[in-house]
Amino acid sequence: MSYDLMLIGQPSLDVNTDHLGVTVREIGGAVVYSAYAAAALGHSVLALGKCNPAEIDLPAVFARAKGVTLAPCAAASSTSISNTYHTADKERRTCRVISRIPAYTPADLPEDAAEIYHIAGLMRGDVEESVIEAAAKRGAVAVDVQGFLRCGRADGSMEFEDWPRKRALLPLIRFLKTDAAEAEILTGTTDRRRAAAMLHDWGAQEIMITHNTEVLLFDGAAYTTEPLRPRNLSGRTGRGDTCFASYITERLGQGIPAALRTAAALVSRKMEQPGPFLGTRADVEEYIRAFYV
Repeated sequence: MSYDLMLIGQPSLDVNTDHLGVTVREIGGAVVYSAYAAAALGHSVLALGKCNPAEIDLPAVFARAKGVTLAPCAAASSTSISNTYHTADKERRTCRVISRIPAYTPADLPEDAAEIYHIAGLMRGDVEESVIEAAAKRGAVAVDVQGFLRCGRADGSMEFEDWPRKRALLPLIRFLKTDAAEAEILTGTTDRRRAAAMLHDWGAQEIMITHNTEVLLFDGAAYTTEPLRPRNLSGRTGRGDTCFASYITERLGQGIPAALRTAAALVSRKMEQPGPFLGTRADVEEYIRAFYV
């Protein structure tokens, strides 16, 4: 089979505590938010969700997603992360590792083909760097850099560190996603445009940097930005994953400006409701007419 998007990343048993002390347990992870967003736009998705099936019911997690095919990677353990949010807008949080999956390796890649291979691990060590190299021989590679910067410690703490092999691996990446803080770790600058230019100079082709006010895209020729216009932030979790997956799959048939506007509108609407995006392309087009034209 051939798919628009192959997602290489695990679901996570998240224990989320908001700034008021209210705790909710839910299934999260980049693979969940990314798959729902891309499929909602009509793109075919193959999700390689690695977990312990006794702990996470993968078919149930994706039951509401239309256009997502599962290629489960059974493992002895699942990823579980606690997130404590310190502000109402969920921009500041403390994360702790409860448990982890064994790493994805090139052997986990199925024979199915894909236009884009999206590396969507949650911490360094979730996906071996050799998977990037293997995927680059098969199609376009998209990387959420969080999975190579966020380091889980033995005591459960998490810290962000620079990516030691970034200069070697960035030339293999067509689509690179960071947020503003991660871009600073990678480049040493708080200027998002300068950071995007540096990452492009180092080899990545299209760099997305998300911020709480806008999403920026640089392809070496032009900077393109779109504002985020949610009417509330109840669904803030999964913002970057939703935006990135929407953009990269729309690029299969759209130019950068149109793809970025669709991604910004979709994620803005998603941020108004907790959980993955459950709308349709028609809903996104309506949102664009209401808030982006």
